[in-house]
Amino acid sequence: MSQPLLAGLGFGMVIVFMALIMSKRASAVVALIAVPIAVAVCAGFGGQVGGMIMKGVVTLAPIAVVLLFAVLYFGVMIDAGLFDPMVRKVVEAVGGDPRKVAIGTALVAILVSLDGDGATTALVTITAFLPIYRRLGMNPLILATLLGAANSIINIAPWGGPMPRVASVLRVEINDLFLPLIPAMIIGCVGVLVLAWYLGGKELRRLGVVTELTPSDGFGGLRDEAADLARPKLFWPNLIITLAVIAAAVMHILPMPVIFMIGLVIALALNYPQIGVQRLRIAAHGANVLPIILLVFAAAVFTGILDGTGMVKAMGASFVDIVPPSMGRHLALITAVASGPLTFVMSNDAYYFGIVPVLAEAASHYGVSPVEIGRACLLGQNIHALSPLVAAVYLVAGMLDVDVGAMQRFGLKWAAALAALLVVAAVLTGAVPFSASGRPLPHVQGSSIEQ
Repeated sequence: MSQPLLAGLGFGMVIVFMALIMSKRASAVVALIAVPIAVAVCAGFGGQVGGMIMKGVVTLAPIAVVLLFAVLYFGVMIDAGLFDPMVRKVVEAVGGDPRKVAIGTALVAILVSLDGDGATTALVTITAFLPIYRRLGMNPLILATLLGAANSIINIAPWGGPMPRVASVLRVEINDLFLPLIPAMIIGCVGVLVLAWYLGGKELRRLGVVTELTPSDGFGGLRDEAADLARPKLFWPNLIITLAVIAAAVMHILPMPVIFMIGLVIALALNYPQIGVQRLRIAAHGANVLPIILLVFAAAVFTGILDGTGMVKAMGASFVDIVPPSMGRHLALITAVASGPLTFVMSNDAYYFGIVPVLAEAASHYGVSPVEIGRACLLGQNIHALSPLVAAVYLVAGMLDVDVGAMQRFGLKWAAALAALLVVAAVLTGAVPFSASGRPLPHVQGSSIEQ
């Protein structure tokens, strides 16, 4: 089949996939599986579809294992109350000072976001701080903005939603995506704290300090609804285990799937030695991890067919034909800047599974590697967090009793500023190249997402 025809089929497949999920006529899992199979069969690749899919599944299995055990691990640590003392101390320390309250909001949101579940972060942070905001008369839109900003940055981590999608579609190692982004993420978190200091300072000048604030006005306990699960006497062992797990992952002591497997086993045996309780905790967090795992394996179908048929190579080549060489060398930077606006107007699934593979293939012709494009496309999540396509936006708006439009008008400028900070930090730290060599990568004989 000719390259233009393959490219046309590939772009058509992407467009149909995006149209289905953006119009909510099909879920991402259904569209990721059904659309590529239908296109491949119609294009005459029916006899090869099974092999393409299995190759994709085998390639992405390690990513699914990392996500499965990482989400379960942090879920168990949340259950055991590892973060409770930190959250409680932050809330108790803020008192009636609006600036301290804003900074405390950001700190708690950063801490709780480590479990990879945006809904949990919203519930814990809002439950802890909304009574204080109301008591002080602070603008609840500040809480929404800081919550979204902190969660968006931490959510770039491997156990969040975006990175597994990128690793799946580009078939790159999660460590290769994540570790170079850590400095930029740290700088981004500092940016969130600076934003909290600034917004809190404005409220301090407007409201002053409320000295008669009592503990009952604010945080009443993170684990009131599940106190029997908390293990306060095991705080230090749990903290040591968590730091050891993170250190082992960063230092490549063992493959990341193995690290989180071992970590989960130790966490369960230490905190919940009863078999029945272990089963209940795994089942309780299964609702968080199952959709992510389904997406990974559905992505294996999509990327396996896109790659196996040669569509992605043809799409990238056709894209290269219309991109000026002078711009092609900067495709990583262009991707980083455009990731925010693009993910605001389309879902993560549409962007990462539909757009990113084409960008990666095109960029490889200019010496930009898929992993660099992968890092770049993760940097717009601050803006994506305010997209009307994100369900969490409505959860936060409902809990705060504010209008979604008001949240967007107040928060978008700060989200854009933090996204710009992440891009600059990623470029300065080398995670995203400002300019590539302009020479095609050596492996561009087949697909640029082959590893």
